[in-house]
Amino acid sequence: MFENKTRVLLILPVDILERARILAGRATTKLKLTVSLQIVLRALIEEGLKRADDRALLANIENQAQAVRRARGLARRRTGSGAAPHTPPRAAGRRSNDAGHWALGRRRSPRPGDREEGRKR
Repeated sequence: MFENKTRVLLILPVDILERARILAGRATTKLKLTVSLQIVLRALIEEGLKRADDRALLANIENQAQAVRRARGLARRRTGSGAAPHTPPRAAGRRSNDAGHWALGRRRSPRPGDREEGRKR
């Protein structure tokens, strides 16, 4: 049936997915055949592509394209603002190499190269 097929990830709003599920249920009842959500989505895409010059279809495409453009623009502004990415603060006085020593109230013995009171040992 499908000689040339490929996989596609499709992200849909929940309300549209529910409407497609309802359509699949109605088709299953009317046709007395099992109609999956995938069959319904494939049929909707195929029928929609046949109406390429339909004004409502073109308006829907335009709205979605503008929404994607806005979302990408916002994402670019957030990451391109020069601000460092958010990192959660660490517990006061703890470093990753001496975790546990501070929690027990003991300080780790100094090693060569460790700083003590602002000067190098």
